[in-house]
Amino acid sequence: MRSGLYLGGTSLPFVSSLRIFSPMTAFTTLEQRYIGEHLLPDQSRTAVDVQELADSLGRVTRPNGDPLPTAAADRIRTLRLAEDGPLLYSPGQMVIRSFAAVDEFHRGYTAQLAGMLVPERFREPHQRRTEAAPGYPGPPFTRISTWGIPFSWFVLVTETDRTEVVESSGRILTVRIQVPLTIALRRAEACLTMLEGTAEELDLHEELANVANWLEGFRDESILELDYGPVADRVYPDDSPMDVRLGLECLAEGDLTGAAAAYRRLASRWIPIRQLARAS
Repeated sequence: MRSGLYLGGTSLPFVSSLRIFSPMTAFTTLEQRYIGEHLLPDQSRTAVDVQELADSLGRVTRPNGDPLPTAAADRIRTLRLAEDGPLLYSPGQMVIRSFAAVDEFHRGYTAQLAGMLVPERFREPHQRRTEAAPGYPGPPFTRISTWGIPFSWFVLVTETDRTEVVESSGRILTVRIQVPLTIALRRAEACLTMLEGTAEELDLHEELANVANWLEGFRDESILELDYGPVADRVYPDDSPMDVRLGLECLAEGDLTGAAAAYRRLASRWIPIRQLARAS
């Protein structure tokens, strides 16, 4: 695959991920066997990213028109924070995650379009695959966002957390920020407590509550990773974690001018990215 596709070509959305990595002991026997079967020897993180994109493009061009993944599309990412540290695993769970996405797609005003893109004859066998998948119906290990990163995700990380910048041929492929799950959850809970006393009506409160509830479904020894994906090449170096933190601190202190200034910095950085979703 041409690297330009992975880097976020003009016809492809920027996809960012919030991902959980857990030790092998956090998985059931069935899940451990599944991880062993899908883990490729000597794989690199970038190779897994590229292969997932190739898989998704391949599904779009299937002769039978079925766009939904099978278990063969599941990839396993690994993470080791120190040479003598444990190896952590993050299953891709494409079957489980796509089932949830299709279910949401078939609700509300998108239902008619969803029926044309994912006909019922494909949904029923996919539901059976999902129900048989290891890890179902537990929380997915990955959440994704297209055309930008939700501000609620930046609450979980800071500019001092462990950061990997992955580059190739003068371009940034992605930036990955990693933090212990317990610390990320503590940050989320502190922010929620502050918002409940000052600005509970903000969308950030609901979004962050949803993320915190998701984090609570995983073992304490897990690691949370914010993976920018191809959008990193457009925004990095990125001060968003600091701007979110400063904005929240100003809000807590009643400094609305400072909070507004932090929001303007965030908006000037991310609104142009989101506008690309509507560009022709």
